[in-house]
Amino acid sequence: MKNFVEELKWRGMIHTIMPGTEEQLMKERTSAYVGIDPTADSLHIGHLVGIMMLKHFQACGHKPIALVGGATGMIGDPSMKSQERKLLDEETLRHNQEGIKAQLAKFLDFDSGEPNAALLVNNYDWMKNFSFLEFIRDIGKHITVNYMMSKDSVKQRLNNESREGMSFTEFSYQLVQGYDFFHLYQEMNCKLQMGGSDQWGNITTGTELIRRKLGGEAYALTCPLITKADGKKFGKTEKGNIWLNADYTSPYTFYQFWLNVSDEDAEKYIKIFTMLSKEVIDAAVAEHQQAPHLRSLQKLLAKEITIMVHGEQEYNKAVEASGILFGNATSEALKRLDEKTFLAVFDGVPQFNLSKDKLGGNILDILAVESKVFASKGEARKMVQANGLSINKEKFTDINGTLGAELLINGKYILVQKGKKQYFILKYE
Repeated sequence: MKNFVEELKWRGMIHTIMPGTEEQLMKERTSAYVGIDPTADSLHIGHLVGIMMLKHFQACGHKPIALVGGATGMIGDPSMKSQERKLLDEETLRHNQEGIKAQLAKFLDFDSGEPNAALLVNNYDWMKNFSFLEFIRDIGKHITVNYMMSKDSVKQRLNNESREGMSFTEFSYQLVQGYDFFHLYQEMNCKLQMGGSDQWGNITTGTELIRRKLGGEAYALTCPLITKADGKKFGKTEKGNIWLNADYTSPYTFYQFWLNVSDEDAEKYIKIFTMLSKEVIDAAVAEHQQAPHLRSLQKLLAKEITIMVHGEQEYNKAVEASGILFGNATSEALKRLDEKTFLAVFDGVPQFNLSKDKLGGNILDILAVESKVFASKGEARKMVQANGLSINKEKFTDINGTLGAELLINGKYILVQKGKKQYFILKYE
């Protein structure tokens, strides 16, 4: 077995580690779990650090357990939150679990039959039949209120003057999470829980419960919360989360997110979000520093993570789509784009809606009368004659020419380009 702690250290993925954790992992194959909040049917890149911890854990010979928080998702974790979560019903939670497992299977081996094959569990399965009286008698009496009040996640919420404090429901969250660790320790010999640094209080409640109730020894390891060099929250864009589900975030948009990170962030992220070795990463960083303008490190990062999440075919499509906007692409490449990728590539480009009965119309009429690509037919004529107009990435030089149905991309779009950088979309419906 490889040294998991050493692997995480050089990658910058350890924030706090309980004494004895490394010794336990070097002594024997160990099971560890990470909890995942099932508030959606897709993971987003904010989940990736925990998933990569499990992936490295399995690669080092240990057994990873992904815990979907069906029960805890019904309560809502108060850690780092200023307000309570919306509560979910069981049907929604089960649907979300299925979506999450399909994505986790891209990172973890669930089906090989190896001793360290991954497991997916849902804490709702062991919490749903627990009565309130049983819980407070068997679990609650082992953890004092003083201990629970000392946690930062609780203190932060109680000291928040803009709110009325926190509900008992949220206060009990750490006990429920602590019981998860207790249950997995007892039933699956799981001795380690991992998570973000904001989870330290919840995780150590679990180790304390195991110690007090069973006299057992369990361990905790957290990674730093990932930030961007400019101080903004990692993974959030103006349009919200970057999802792993292609229906919510296209592979092109996903690829572009990583391609556009800063040099400083690329050096940090390539260690955290890829499985590349230290030697490969060190060489890639050195190469990048010789010619930062080529963005070779960002390209390598974007390649590795896009292939891991979406596969090589989608990665190749994303690279080709990037060339359409920023390079000398052909109309054939443009027509190969599916509708979602086409719209993602030209996100923010002005669109004009036209009726399909306008197909076959004169170029000048279409661009200056039916749409407002040009302010006048005279301006449109000058641009065409000056060789400054492209339709679907091909020069258009005939002022008497027409825009016919054969030009439609995905059966409804025509791309108009004025000069080098001004794009417009004609949408025929």
